[in-house]
Amino acid sequence: MRFGLFGSAEAPRGKRDPARGFREYVETNVEAEELEFHSTFLVEHHFSGFGQVSSSLDLLSWVAARTSTIRLGTAVIVLPWHDPVLLAERAATLDLLSAGRLDFGVGKGYRHSEFDGFCLPIEQAEARFEESLAVIRKAWTSGQPFSHDGRFWRYREIVVEPPTAQTPHPPVWIAAGRPESVRRVAELGANLLLDQFASTETIGERLALFKSECEARGRGFDPMQVAVARNLYVARDADDARAALSRQALVHGRLIERSQGPEGSRGSHIMAYAGTPGATEANALFGTPEQIITGLQELRAVGVRYVLISGGDSARQSMQRFAAEVMPAFTGA
Repeated sequence: MRFGLFGSAEAPRGKRDPARGFREYVETNVEAEELEFHSTFLVEHHFSGFGQVSSSLDLLSWVAARTSTIRLGTAVIVLPWHDPVLLAERAATLDLLSAGRLDFGVGKGYRHSEFDGFCLPIEQAEARFEESLAVIRKAWTSGQPFSHDGRFWRYREIVVEPPTAQTPHPPVWIAAGRPESVRRVAELGANLLLDQFASTETIGERLALFKSECEARGRGFDPMQVAVARNLYVARDADDARAALSRQALVHGRLIERSQGPEGSRGSHIMAYAGTPGATEANALFGTPEQIITGLQELRAVGVRYVLISGGDSARQSMQRFAAEVMPAFTGA
């Protein structure tokens, strides 16, 4: 199996040293490379009030400068909020500077508070996503000037620079969960990101659907084209695991509060787990190393080969213990 990191950093207003969280994130990823993690995927959020990462490509550029092998992923850049040509240029710059280590993870977005903050109708999210991704791919692969006259963006006779290091362009990863969304990822020729909340059984169903959709389109399937996120805490004992789950529940409660739409509408994937107490923690890998190994073996049994771990407020400590006490069971290290 292959392992990467999934997470964020915080630089909240009102702190004496708001950059501290960013520096700690960079140092964590320097160590992750030393521990032979394959990748790190960084989220994008805005207007949360607690300093979540809003400029993932910029923070990843610092990670790129301090590392040489770990892949640099976005999970995800929300395409409806960005000018696609400017984004294509920034992503290509990072791909060049990192010697071809960018994994370009993208999504449609789901927090009403973010769409409201940008004064964008969330109902346009899918259409904006589709147009933006098409423009970005054309920008990366077209060596000749091109024009675009779309619903949301227009460009006239442009050549987008710089080129990407990877050809034809960095791998595109798309977050999806609903069957129609998984099918669309296969149709677009992209890789699939699966969320940290779904059960092992559901993950297996989504992975099997993606595999069959890829094969139906004549596209070779590689299980490394699917990455599954899991919340992780390597506990000392059962009491330590329970305490960590309680802390995680508070974090998820905060996310649910910011994800719910007007009058409690449930457009976000996380809202599917909001109605049942403990549902957002039910499938987390919280426990002793032996329990986490068992959970990973269950994921492997349904076809998962690539897992992104999210350590929350104990990310670095959990990463260290995971590398020492769990990874060798799956990597032979």
